[in-house]
Amino acid sequence: MNKARKKELLGKGSKLEPTVHIGKEGVSEGVVEELRAQVKRTRLVKVRVLPNADLPIKEVATELAERSGSVVVDVRGFTVLLCDARLAI
Repeated sequence: MNKARKKELLGKGSKLEPTVHIGKEGVSEGVVEELRAQVKRTRLVKVRVLPNADLPIKEVATELAERSGSVVVDVRGFTVLLCDARLAI
């Protein structure tokens, strides 16, 4: 992903509210399925990892991207922005 594309996606993502939440159960199959559906439908998804999940955020972001077929755009605090792999090109 080039710098200009990342900046564009960050701008669009800043207006989004988190639609997927990761809780203390972690990255379950249900969460991954929901994320796949949302990425397919909206192309850009914001995920919130709740503090009680007690998981490393960057590892969660990587796992979500791998399992859902998406790309990590940005990780800030407890929030992960993911986009469809086709958008990242």
